Amino acid sequence: MGKYKIIDDVAIADVAFEIYGKNVNGLFENAALAIFEQSADIRTIEGKKRESIALESDSLDTLLFDFLSELLYLKDAKQLLGKKSAVSITQSNKKYSLKAEIAGDTIDQRKHTLKSDIKAVTYHMFKVEKTKEGWAAFVVVDI
Repeated sequence: MGKYKIIDDVAIADVAFEIYGKNVNGLFENAALAIFEQSADIRTIEGKKRESIALESDSLDTLLFDFLSELLYLKDAKQLLGKKSAVSITQSNKKYSLKAEIAGDTIDQRKHTLKSDIKAVTYHMFKVEKTKEGWAAFVVVDI
């Protein structure tokens, strides 16, 4: 099982990912990696800039959707190209809490090799599920 796989046979303005993780934290980290690697060549990103994310939700599906949307917000509002993430998810009283640290750089077109400009995460075919190997998600983004 890899970290994620790009699915090519969706609409022309979309990119889809099958994402995998041995646990929920790994699933969310690999989902972030899919977004980061679709946005830029992460080998050109040093990862010196840090951003923190804290979110809560009643479901893992919504938490993943909100987390990925927050990554896109950081790219658009703070010009952050992510390289890696460290995610910690806890559950109490039927609420999921996420804390994440994102390492990246401020976008510099002279330094970074940019790829797709992801506009939004969509609910089209969106799912998160427990599998025999761990966890899996299917995410479609609009580019």
